[in-house]
Amino acid sequence: MFQTDGFRALDRPECLRLLAKVPVGRVVYTRQALPAVLPINFSLDTDSSVLLCTSPASDLVQAIDGVVVAFEADEFDAATRSGWSVVVTGRATVVTDPAEHERLTQTGPSSWMPLRESMFVRIESEMVTGRELRGTPSPQ
Repeated sequence: MFQTDGFRALDRPECLRLLAKVPVGRVVYTRQALPAVLPINFSLDTDSSVLLCTSPASDLVQAIDGVVVAFEADEFDAATRSGWSVVVTGRATVVTDPAEHERLTQTGPSSWMPLRESMFVRIESEMVTGRELRGTPSPQ
C-alpha cells in the first residue's frame, strides 16, 4: 500500500486497545465444511484473549471447541469514510476449570441472550492484525 492511500496497519497493542472499546464482534468458523460468521458480544481477558459467554447447548460451542477460529470487530463512520477493523486468530477452547469459570462469571462477558446455564469460550490471541482507514467526507 502507498503512504497516501488512507490505510494504516495497526500494531498489536493498538488493536487490543480498539477491541476493548466495542461490545460486539464476529466469530468466523467452519460449520458443516462451510464458512460461518456469528455476531456475538465479547470481552477481552487480562491475557488479551477474546472471551465469549454462551449456552453449553450452543451449536457454536460444538463447532469451535479446540479449533482455530478468527474473531473480527470493527467500528466505522460512513460519513467520514473512516474506521478500523481488527482480527484475532487463535484456538478456541471451552473454559472447564471451575475456578476459572467462577472468575469469569464475575469479570467476563454476560450473554445478551437469556441463559439458564452459561459457558465461557476463550479465543487465544495468537495472531492479532488490524487496519485503520482514514477517509474523507463523501461529496454531497
